[in-house]
Amino acid sequence: MSLPSLTLPALCKLNLFLHITGRREDGYHLLQTVFQLLDYGDELSFHLRDDDQIVLHCDIPELDVEDNLVMRAARLLSEHCDSCQGVDIELVKHIPAGAGLGGGSSDAATTLVALNHLWGCGLSRDELQKLGLSLGADVPVFVHATSAWAEGIGEQLTPVVLPEHWFVVLTPACHVATAKIFSHEELTRDTKAIKMAAFLAGQSRNDCEMLVRKLYPEVDAAIEWLNQFAPARMTGTGSSVFAAFDDETSARAVLAKLPTDRQGPLKNISGFVAKAVNESILRTLV
Repeated sequence: MSLPSLTLPALCKLNLFLHITGRREDGYHLLQTVFQLLDYGDELSFHLRDDDQIVLHCDIPELDVEDNLVMRAARLLSEHCDSCQGVDIELVKHIPAGAGLGGGSSDAATTLVALNHLWGCGLSRDELQKLGLSLGADVPVFVHATSAWAEGIGEQLTPVVLPEHWFVVLTPACHVATAKIFSHEELTRDTKAIKMAAFLAGQSRNDCEMLVRKLYPEVDAAIEWLNQFAPARMTGTGSSVFAAFDDETSARAVLAKLPTDRQGPLKNISGFVAKAVNESILRTLV
């Protein structure tokens, strides 16, 4: 008799804006943002084992390591729930790393939700979000599994229903170090808090964008190129940038214009088109 298994997506996110409103004594930054989920992401499959081993298989060898967030999430839940059930986890990556799209955090969140279900842990969504926060500030929103208005360090979440735009997402060939940006002396850390109405009226920005564009010419070039077609903005601390379109055809037409003989800062840039979603399938499992 075969043991239970489950295959789930790990969706990526965009920060539609990012305001840094302060800094806590522990070094974490206080912020306001809107997390927009997209119908694009990684895929994880979970197959229960008849022993207590937790084993990860990833299609990118350098990510198939013991300190991968997927492994850390599985072990954390196993210890928290005192589970002795093993699992084989297969991770297929599509979300680029170090791009501000939340790939690792989303993988961790999907792991927590899937194994909570398969192992019968019975933890609530709030409990899983608290566990996820110990793995990273972006993990709770993926456990929450809805697009959301976020405050605090990103863990105070209020679900929002956003227009289901189509997005062109471009990822320059550079890795932006989040710690470097958040510790930089030129980073704005005192933006005044706003209400949702101000965001909807277009009164928002990404406080990290100007600094990242200064430090990483590739990000600056990507924004300049995408700005030809629609207002472009960086997500998180980058390196990915995005622009919204009303329909899939318009978005794909823009992506198709990306030069094939790219040189200079645009060299090796990659991109995809994805639709905004307000809720992930993970929402149905907790």
